[in-house]
Amino acid sequence: MWRLGGCRIIASRRAARGLRSVSTAVTSSRAVLLPRFGGPEVLEVRPDVAIPDLKPREVLVRARAISINPLDLRMRSGYGRSIFEPLLPLILGRDISGEVAAVGANVSSLTVGQDVFGALHPTAVRGTYADYAILSEDELTLKPSSLTHVEASAIPFAALTAWRALKSTARITNGQRLLVIGGGGAVGLSAIQLAVSAGCNVSATCGKQSIDHVLAVGAEQAIDYTAHDLEAVIKGQFDAVLDTIGGPETERIGVNLLKKGGYYMTLQGEAASLADKYGLVIGLPIATAVSLRKQLQYQYSHGIEYRWTYMRADVEGLDEIRRLSEAGKLKIRVEKSFPITEVRKAHDVKEKRLIPGKVVLEVD
Repeated sequence: MWRLGGCRIIASRRAARGLRSVSTAVTSSRAVLLPRFGGPEVLEVRPDVAIPDLKPREVLVRARAISINPLDLRMRSGYGRSIFEPLLPLILGRDISGEVAAVGANVSSLTVGQDVFGALHPTAVRGTYADYAILSEDELTLKPSSLTHVEASAIPFAALTAWRALKSTARITNGQRLLVIGGGGAVGLSAIQLAVSAGCNVSATCGKQSIDHVLAVGAEQAIDYTAHDLEAVIKGQFDAVLDTIGGPETERIGVNLLKKGGYYMTLQGEAASLADKYGLVIGLPIATAVSLRKQLQYQYSHGIEYRWTYMRADVEGLDEIRRLSEAGKLKIRVEKSFPITEVRKAHDVKEKRLIPGKVVLEVD
């Protein structure tokens, strides 16, 4: 065993036992860099990007699959420019599935050679589009043995986003009713499955092409938002509404369909856009004031709670996501995978919506 930059690196090959060999001293890695904002053409695959020393609670993961999230496309195009532009070049990517290559000195739950999956925080600068990625111990858990790396990589970021909204914020319980606005996306599908596993009754809006899939994962009602007046079709009131779309119209509908004491949760908060427009010093205080105003407004006018929700590391949530995924109760369908060298093509088809479901980058 060697120590490298504060991390333990075990050089055992273990091939004789049928396990994939483990790299020793890894100091650089192939990675996809974002040197400037723009279209898919700005992404650059570089062969030799330095890997920072591991901190005591960090884990070096040899990537096998990385899913593409909408946040990746938005960041590449300039979302959060005032925050991220001074930090360019960035490495995009949040989800990962792979193998532990090295662990920091204080990591206790994972060991070299284990298959893991997990996701980085939305503001991470060094993402997962690389042969080797660094995540904290709390951002990883063991990969379900029933899933391939490609399948596993599609789950964590979306499922943790849904988990925080439903379990940490709304605290959904057995018998409650949930409405998911935008149920056909990865976060929406995760929310449906998490809520069903908790004993909730779920309705969801989605596009026509997603109706069958939304019903298949457990929703009791799936409504094509392009063909129906949602308020006329959706019956009754709900204990919680998760709005994955955002915007004045979906907010109005969601708020009006809530019971008193219910939770309206949106993924499209003002913080990032206002910080992007006005900068951190001015934008974040404005965003805080806007959010507080909405909370007070809806408490007074409707008797409900308004929350902006986003993904963050959650050990309990990730363990539950792993358990449900292992049991086949939480699945995110992967429509297509590309080698990481074709990352521009993968971004292009997602941006043009040529592929409706999850797209994954495979790492050889």
